[in-house]
Amino acid sequence: MAKPITSITIVGGGTAGWLAATFLRTKLARKIKVTLVESPNVPTVGVGEATVPNMPATLREMGLDDQEFFRRCNASIKMGVMFRNWNVDHKGDFISYMNPFITPPMIDGMEAGYFYHAYGAGKRDFIQSFCPLIDLLEAWKCPLSLGGKEDPMPKVGYAYHLDAVKFAGMLAEVGRERGVTHILDDVDDIELDERGHVAALQLRERGRHDVEFVIDCTGFQGFLLQKALGEPFESYADYLGNDRAMALQIPHQDPSKIPAATSSTALGAGWSWSVPLFNRVGTGYVFSSTHRTDDQARDEFMAHLGDKAPEGAEPRVIPMRVGRTRRAWVKNCVALGLSGGFIEPLESTAIHMIDMGLRWLLMYFPSQDFDEATQNRYNQIVDSMYNEVRDFICLHYQLGNRTDDPYWIDARTQLKIPDRLAENLELWKHRLPGPLDLPTSFLFTHTTFQAVLLGKRVYEMGYGDGAFSRPYAMNEKSWREFLRKSAAHTRATVAYKGAHRTILLALRGELGPKATVTKKLGQVEEDLSLEPGLF
Repeated sequence: MAKPITSITIVGGGTAGWLAATFLRTKLARKIKVTLVESPNVPTVGVGEATVPNMPATLREMGLDDQEFFRRCNASIKMGVMFRNWNVDHKGDFISYMNPFITPPMIDGMEAGYFYHAYGAGKRDFIQSFCPLIDLLEAWKCPLSLGGKEDPMPKVGYAYHLDAVKFAGMLAEVGRERGVTHILDDVDDIELDERGHVAALQLRERGRHDVEFVIDCTGFQGFLLQKALGEPFESYADYLGNDRAMALQIPHQDPSKIPAATSSTALGAGWSWSVPLFNRVGTGYVFSSTHRTDDQARDEFMAHLGDKAPEGAEPRVIPMRVGRTRRAWVKNCVALGLSGGFIEPLESTAIHMIDMGLRWLLMYFPSQDFDEATQNRYNQIVDSMYNEVRDFICLHYQLGNRTDDPYWIDARTQLKIPDRLAENLELWKHRLPGPLDLPTSFLFTHTTFQAVLLGKRVYEMGYGDGAFSRPYAMNEKSWREFLRKSAAHTRATVAYKGAHRTILLALRGELGPKATVTKKLGQVEEDLSLEPGLF
């Protein structure tokens, strides 16, 4: 009979290491020892500051206090990603669209996207045709509300913006309180046993540290999985051309107006992100070194920011290696975070992939024999997740239509298209994305793909040359009535909701202890005690 795992060693701190340590310490039996070893001399990259809708549930599962989280991590609410300037319309004007955390409704038993494709929505875009999120964003509001009367908004998913360095610090404190053994030391060498498993770490100060099961959170260097175990790295450079980023922190222009969404603005040779926290904005430029030098990219980025950037501000340049290790789990070592792979942060997937990797690790938790069947299944699932994210990021570039810089032309014509995505792009000339088109939907469902195609207005711009098939019986009156009711609902919702900043003050515990903030996430609804009568 195989012996059970009795200890886990995590190498590397930061968000990946401390999320792994705290999550596993919370979920695993107390008899399993969890140890985290991190160097006192290696800084955290700390760029990934936006999350996806699984994060609120993950924090609740770990028993983290909401008020402490919002206050310590300067967190804010994220309704989705707003894309600006990625495409142009018939007049050559830039298009904006949103990828929201909400599923479009059914009308007469059919998805709303088909009605929008057939009949349009006047001056409203696809997302605005059925939900109020863009209107809330433009009014500096968010989906949460202070309670007291019936909320007109349906239950929707939301995520967080957060300070990644402070988040890692909070997780470290909680993890240590719950029993994670924390060792500050450098790993000088890795000892392998006769099976090729990691047997021990040679620490600079403490000497030999025996290993039973190890998690590699050492970042881009991949100190264990890639260097010690020799697992090859598979580059995505043939599919995604961006390989550099520069990051900067800037103040809010008006602290009373905090957008409840991440934004991605296309520039000449890539795109600029903006992640609004409670106290500041994290921003940066993801670009291709084939099309811009660092100096050129810096000048372009700073011109984009204009007077938003403090005088003398200098962005930090970060090389990006886009791709993943061939396998995430080899022998007795699992890689999480940057040590296992990285895809440009267009859809804020970095922390999500750590979270999912941990959940799947619990599902396929090994014994000391580390059977290959368990490892293979875990690796198949992680492989599928990376392919799903890669394909969705590629979609944004392949459906672009900018011609003002060689970068955008090359993104469509010089980069490879993943096989499944290439098949789907041909299929979607004839019909909208459907649930059977995607091999997995860990994060991006077929309606998420619909939101991109319809948001970019590709059919209006001639995608498929009129080959779209619509054999269904659709009633335009049903659609017009739906639009009328949706517009009325949007007006009521925007009128009801309060300012995003006010909600954040309440969530931080800075408006008093006696009333209600209603938070809606999927089918979960909970009330928190906060100040009454503000709305």
